[in-house]
Amino acid sequence: MSRSTARRPLLGLIALVVVAAAAIQGAEAWSQARLGTQVADAARPGDIRMIGSTTCTYCAQARRWFDAHRVPFSECVVEHDATCAEQYAALMAPGTPVLIVRGRPLVGFSAQAVADALAAPRAQ
Repeated sequence: MSRSTARRPLLGLIALVVVAAAAIQGAEAWSQARLGTQVADAARPGDIRMIGSTTCTYCAQARRWFDAHRVPFSECVVEHDATCAEQYAALMAPGTPVLIVRGRPLVGFSAQAVADALAAPRAQ
């Protein structure tokens, strides 16, 4: 068996892995776009409020996601707003962001959790 013949199965396996990884990434991108449309259609101004922090990378991720999908939301930053800092302290959250979605607090950012909260009956 020649060297080139021995390498063919390995090259085929590598090609299969690359194609599978690309398919997974494509499916994830499609899923996020669909979820973004769903959240944007369900959210109204005032439905989503984010309590964030200037150094929070997850807050920045949430901001980018909301903006990219044109989801209306408001935000306060605990370092810049005393009332915001008090609200954050009252929630006793372990970190930021805290998303208040129709009255329900969600700790951290998950587009799926936001979609689920928007689909649930409004909190009293």
